[in-house]
Amino acid sequence: MQIDFLGMQAFLSIVEQGGFLQAAAHLNLSQTAVSHRIRKLEDALGMKLLTRTTREVTLTDAGRALLPRVRSALRELELSYELMRQHRHNAPRWLAFACLPTLAATQLSPVLRRFAGLYPDVAVRVFDSAVDEIFEHVESEAAAFGITISTAHRFDLSIEPFAEEPFVLVCPVGHRLAGEPAVHWEQLTDDVLIRISLPAGNATTIDDALGDRRTAFRWSYESQHTAVALDFVAAGLGLSVVPALCATARTGVVVRPLVEPAISRQLALVTRRNASLSGLERALRDIAIDQIRLSLSAG
Repeated sequence: MQIDFLGMQAFLSIVEQGGFLQAAAHLNLSQTAVSHRIRKLEDALGMKLLTRTTREVTLTDAGRALLPRVRSALRELELSYELMRQHRHNAPRWLAFACLPTLAATQLSPVLRRFAGLYPDVAVRVFDSAVDEIFEHVESEAAAFGITISTAHRFDLSIEPFAEEPFVLVCPVGHRLAGEPAVHWEQLTDDVLIRISLPAGNATTIDDALGDRRTAFRWSYESQHTAVALDFVAAGLGLSVVPALCATARTGVVVRPLVEPAISRQLALVTRRNASLSGLERALRDIAIDQIRLSLSAG
């Protein structure tokens, strides 16, 4: 059932202001617009609410019965609106940004600790989302910026690469390759591998880099999330290839550089084109990028 709030507003204003002309001035509308709203409300209800003569406007029986209910409903709506307005004014100041889940899980805690040390009264909301969702959050202004992988050009968004994250081999503790300074892809042809089919496209990045060589490997398991693949590795089900920062401080596994070919993904900052970040947003952005770069250099 559709409720005609505009019609009820016009009805109440006519009664309280003393006529159509006065109601029109009160609502900043033309007298014709007010008359139209009343006719629409009466048509929807199937009854006349007002009797209009050249000298006065009077309520019908139906109008008198409806008036207290309309007055109560609109007053309650006005109160709810005012409460929400006050809540918005007094609510914590949210600073929202979006980030790939694989980065959020390992990189954001130190970022938020550093930011809170500088701005303890600023509340932060994190959208840990897939690539397409990050674009949507930024485009809709739900997020001030996003940290994701560099993808195809978007006319409505600015995509600025800021770091290269290598893919690494993750193997169980005690595996024959765990002590190698670096592992060549050809050393993996006899091992069971765990593939990660992420919305971020990591599997596609690996396939493109390997080319025809990808068919030489035993991709025996596939998961949708890096955390699940790492659990499989820790349980001894096989080895996996993941972005380097995903495996930071993971227990039960060993991380080794992977070469020939060395594969990486390009991390990028996403913002709305021609939009300016606030001082707080720039501070959080800079801390996040600095932390990611620091983690990559330490690795």
